[in-house]
Amino acid sequence: MTDFSPSVKNRIQSIDVLRGIVMIIMALDHIRDYIHIDAMTDDPLNLATTTPALYFTRWITHFCAPVFVFLSGISIYLQSQRKTKKELARFLVSRGAWLIIADLTFMSLGLTADIHFDFFLLETLWSIGISMIILGLLIRLPFKMIFAIGLIILFGHNLLDLAEAARGGNIPAWWQFMHSRGIIKLWGNHSLFILYPFLPWTGLMLLGYCCGRLFTHADLQRRKKILLRAGIAAILFFITLRFANIYGDPGPWNHQENGVKTFFSFMNVQKYPPSLLFLCATIGPALIFLALVKNTAGKLSTIISVYGRVPFFYFIVHLYILHLAQIITYLARGHSFAEGMKSSSSAIVKFTMPGEGYSLFAVYGIWIALVFIMYLLCKWYDNYKKNHREKWWLSYL
Repeated sequence: MTDFSPSVKNRIQSIDVLRGIVMIIMALDHIRDYIHIDAMTDDPLNLATTTPALYFTRWITHFCAPVFVFLSGISIYLQSQRKTKKELARFLVSRGAWLIIADLTFMSLGLTADIHFDFFLLETLWSIGISMIILGLLIRLPFKMIFAIGLIILFGHNLLDLAEAARGGNIPAWWQFMHSRGIIKLWGNHSLFILYPFLPWTGLMLLGYCCGRLFTHADLQRRKKILLRAGIAAILFFITLRFANIYGDPGPWNHQENGVKTFFSFMNVQKYPPSLLFLCATIGPALIFLALVKNTAGKLSTIISVYGRVPFFYFIVHLYILHLAQIITYLARGHSFAEGMKSSSSAIVKFTMPGEGYSLFAVYGIWIALVFIMYLLCKWYDNYKKNHREKWWLSYL
């Protein structure tokens, strides 16, 4: 949801295209969350009740958050070619703080539609924001040290699962911020929901930052070769370690009654927080895409890159449009506004009723319509940014 890409003349189009693709996919998951008939009553990855179409609809969106964070790291490195370390550090810390504030305020409102803010959410923007702050504090370290820290976090953070299991999940609040999602009671009826513990996301951003060097210090053929080999290695590593069932994800896979469900079990890796295997399964294909994509000047690529150039704008606006539509349909089904403020199986998202909603076919139809609307809005905003580069505050949006 951040845009640290180079100036318009020097933009690396493959990054915009990849970011645009995962943003389009992201909208599908949010629509399913809000309007699918089973969204409030079941998990789409529940092997006992899911269908191949529903499982795929949820699993494909796993690519969104890790690719966002990784590309943010790449783009930060590209920014480092035009800023001093001091300037970049100051920008990262201030931008990161802004994203955290945004998540706790209007993004929490947009996600829950709760004007009383019973729940403050630390979600995607928080994980990106805190990772930026940490990178801003580390930016003066030698490149190799930043790379090493990223690798240690990526490959080692699942060791913390052992400590959590040993304590039976009874962990302090500071640990939850770092590696275990949960709800922290604040005051009165207000609570803080930590959905995206930051540690693995920070490790991923550090590695994305280091990957950015390939786009400035390696020729095209060498960059493609390294990205392709790294992507294939990540996928093979995922398959091997996942098959072994010994490390890399707190949930082991199991043989099921048929091959399809066994495959689903194998691919069902943890996102909250993202496990080592989750990140390998999602970043591996992303690296291969960056290595192999050739034509970014075609009509389709040009359209997709529009979304990728204004990610923060897209993220905010599409959620508010979606939630407004969801409130309207909730009221149209005969519910009152007062019911909507109370309704929810989880008491987090308002204007929802378990068992009410629409089919998966309708989800895809609404998704297509929303993506089209967002293209028009993103195209307008992208042009606005191009024509108002003197406005410093646009770099924060």
